[in-house]
Amino acid sequence: MTGRERILAVLAAEKADSLPCMPITMTFAADVLGVKYGQYVRDHRIMVDAQVKTAEMFGFDYVSTISDPTREACDLGANIEWYEDRPPAINEEQALFLDKSLLARMKAPRAVAGGRMEDRVKGIELLRERVGKDLFVEGWVEGPCAESADLRGISRLMIDFSDDPEFVHELFEFTLQKAILFAFAQIEAGADMIGVGDAAASLVGPRIYKEFVWPWEKRLVDSIHEKGGRVRLHICGNTRRILESVGALGCDLVDIDYPVVMEQARSMTGAYQVLTGNLDPVRDVRNGTPKTITQALEALQPQAGAPWIVAAGCEIVRDTPHDNVRAMVEFARTHQASQNS
Repeated sequence: MTGRERILAVLAAEKADSLPCMPITMTFAADVLGVKYGQYVRDHRIMVDAQVKTAEMFGFDYVSTISDPTREACDLGANIEWYEDRPPAINEEQALFLDKSLLARMKAPRAVAGGRMEDRVKGIELLRERVGKDLFVEGWVEGPCAESADLRGISRLMIDFSDDPEFVHELFEFTLQKAILFAFAQIEAGADMIGVGDAAASLVGPRIYKEFVWPWEKRLVDSIHEKGGRVRLHICGNTRRILESVGALGCDLVDIDYPVVMEQARSMTGAYQVLTGNLDPVRDVRNGTPKTITQALEALQPQAGAPWIVAAGCEIVRDTPHDNVRAMVEFARTHQASQNS
């Protein structure tokens, strides 16, 4: 099976020849290519070269355009801090919607053109051209909670949930429409799946998640499905309190970060939810050895049950020994992707 066929089989609850392996690589991939991360995030051609080289070197089943959380915000005019060799960041002290009244005057973009969002779309097109049907190609958008936090500032957004819920609903609607536009452009460019990064959602409790976050995430998931795409939800951190609701979103793939016990994640999201993760990227992967990583995955597989895809809970950090990454792939290739009966 090709990597793409392997992933598609698991997502469709069909038989695969082995477990797929889908580790998130960003700074790690830039280092493999030997480029500064500032170059990686600014030029889709460099990103594609790095992703293809990394996938080929280690035998990954996919390539991805995830790079940083500022693409959409940058195109809207947010203040971005740029660095030579680490990811760009939002300047929250000068957040775009520091003045809430600006939202009412801001129109959501109607096209993806001329900015960093378009650069990612071009990356999808080039990845599809380079890997053909051999590897799974993943696009990426910011989820409604994460993007709203980027545009308003995370602390202000947390206060807005109680002080100005109407504004939060309007802000989430704005970010949702932009995410749908961006996702559709990537699907049309050839993405097999859209990753939805909604890290800020791990900071809210179950009540706020159900009232404010879940409805907009659900609409995003449904819109991507209606367009013919697939959805991977990535929420960093401890999502235990919201996992039951996450399982009701209908995502094709849900990432589980290392603070969550995988057995509990399986129980809360349901027997048929495809899960990925959740090795600790630092303790297990970077600081481990091929032997300890294999042992950790052997312990993790029965907890995860089926269906499950091998990966760390979040990004493979940049100074991870290459042999440790190869150990993850070797485990995947030598273990059967069992089906849920």
